[in-house]
Amino acid sequence: MDNMEQAIGNLTTFRSDIKVLDCTIRDGGLMNNHKFDYDFVKVVYDACVEAGIDYMEMGYKNSKTQFPKSEFGPWKHCDEEDIRKVVGDNDTDLKISVMADAEKSDYKEDIIPREESVIDLIRVAAYIHQIPLAIDMINDANVKGYETSINIMAVSKVSGNEIRNALNALMESPVNTIYIVDSFGSLYPEQIRRLTTQYLDIAKQWRKNVGIHAHNNQSLAFANTTESLIFGASMADGSFAGLGRGAGNCQTELLIGFLRNPKFKLRPLIKAIEKWVEPMRAELKWGFDIPYMITGLLNDHPRAAMKLMETVENPNFVDFYDEMME
Repeated sequence: MDNMEQAIGNLTTFRSDIKVLDCTIRDGGLMNNHKFDYDFVKVVYDACVEAGIDYMEMGYKNSKTQFPKSEFGPWKHCDEEDIRKVVGDNDTDLKISVMADAEKSDYKEDIIPREESVIDLIRVAAYIHQIPLAIDMINDANVKGYETSINIMAVSKVSGNEIRNALNALMESPVNTIYIVDSFGSLYPEQIRRLTTQYLDIAKQWRKNVGIHAHNNQSLAFANTTESLIFGASMADGSFAGLGRGAGNCQTELLIGFLRNPKFKLRPLIKAIEKWVEPMRAELKWGFDIPYMITGLLNDHPRAAMKLMETVENPNFVDFYDEMME
């Protein structure tokens, strides 16, 4: 093992610095155009509060021009009045997060000053070529009083030098946390370990945190998340029962069980999953399946697999495999 790659802690201890962000509503909303009803969002919120989760991501802060309200539910835009219908003034320890996509968010107009909002954290999502715009978005949110983080998307497609340059540029910004994002569910734990080390080697010098957001195309979201935490990441994303785009995410309940921190409670998550989340699976059809595995192996976006699973009643996996391999 390289000297830089040293595990932190062990399975009989817990690290109090690790924070958990639940992205059930935001990532899960990609399966239904963010049309979850208020009752369901309140169930997730209450369960997160009771379970001791650190952050709950309500959805996106994306453009109403690009994503009209007539086609998308309230969690695509996360207007203040919609969030407050669920959380009120959020007089809890749970922090509220929203995500703003680079080139898809009217952030200067739609993100209001922090003192007027119940939102605590603005998470910017950007591909490597969008880093300059992402830095402007981070600066804007910081001036308005928010915590900030950035999800550098699709790092499995990015060279080491490009990542290094992006990280160096981000260090000059006020961003608090930089996320490793396995957008296509194509990475393996050894690769996650190396990325975590690369990110931390730069971030620690600037007192920035590193986070991990993993997708489950190869059933590795939990393994990749724990690997990143073991080697020093301190923010981790999960969702109830893995509810998320395509193959889904690291399961919040698995993550809470792994972390050993006595502040976390597993039972509220299991209750919400049993009564509310699992009954949605037949309709939303997220989770590991052969087409998602194929796109993960090919390091491709899962859109083709999602289209197949959403539109074909009895999909032919062999035909899909042959088509993707051409």
